[in-house]
Amino acid sequence: MALPAITETKANLMKSFLIDRYKKGGALRLGESPEPALRDNDVMVEIHAAGVNPVDSKIRDGEFKLILRYRLPLILGSDLAGVVTRVGSKVTRFSPGDEVYANSGQDRIGTFAEFIAIDQANVALKPKNLTMDEAASIPLVALTAWQALVERAKLQKGQKVLIHAGSGGVGTIAIQLAKHLGAHVATTTSTANIALVKGLGADVVVDYKKDDFEKVLQGYDVVLNSLGKDTLEKSLAVLKPGGKLISISGPPDPDFARQNGSGWLLQQVMRLLSSGIRRKSKRRGIRYSFHFMTANGGQLAKITSLIEAGDIRPVMDRVFPFERTNEALAYVETGRAKGKVVVTVK
Repeated sequence: MALPAITETKANLMKSFLIDRYKKGGALRLGESPEPALRDNDVMVEIHAAGVNPVDSKIRDGEFKLILRYRLPLILGSDLAGVVTRVGSKVTRFSPGDEVYANSGQDRIGTFAEFIAIDQANVALKPKNLTMDEAASIPLVALTAWQALVERAKLQKGQKVLIHAGSGGVGTIAIQLAKHLGAHVATTTSTANIALVKGLGADVVVDYKKDDFEKVLQGYDVVLNSLGKDTLEKSLAVLKPGGKLISISGPPDPDFARQNGSGWLLQQVMRLLSSGIRRKSKRRGIRYSFHFMTANGGQLAKITSLIEAGDIRPVMDRVFPFERTNEALAYVETGRAKGKVVVTVK
């Protein structure tokens, strides 16, 4: 799917972290870019903080270049918190001075910068009880958890859900959301993070360094997977017939390809990549699906209500200054972060 580049002005320049070409493990370049132009439905946001996510590394490495066709050079980053400075002619939801947070959407990334123009449909007012840094940590992981557990799994009170990697960005929010929905929550983590995930509400914690989760857990309704192929396949043993296996780490399935507007050839590639897990799931009466988060300001507003009510809280690991964005990205790539990593832009 070809994606439109952000239209740029030539008037004002802003600091930004960019890539000039796809390169695995490559460093981002700190440079100056034109401030983005404002479309009719856009809000211009002065970015105060930006969340750092594993997907940023994957885009830099070129893993999504067949699906997300960006124009280079490209500013990375999709999570932000900041202040609205201008609004487009058709904007009705926000005004200059509003404190907001958002995921920009994969078609208009670029939050590792001083400003960004975003469609108002992707934006929500910042939770009043969060700092800018805390708010920037929320959008991608919270929307992922919401869309997987509420929209796709339709998780109900009393159901049992296994959330892998409970101390990670998605895991820390997904545990809290699942508990809010009234589910019985199990999670996997390392010995060092057991207290953290129990504090978030996990009912059962499997220390993956000591136990095999597929031998300890059974009769679950939903599994949310963010790990590799081995964990994905072992998760089938945990689910009861009729259960749902939702993966945010792949492999992508034909439904995702169709929803993403992929061409026939790419649809067939995704069909082939997911054929093994779909076949094994079908044998057990389990539904496998791949989920790729989509930006949604309306859903983010519902998450805001849960945050302000104290049902969900951010879990922060480290905050880096803007000039150390490369270090922040490298730290996320280690896979050792407890919760989220953020860069302070302003």
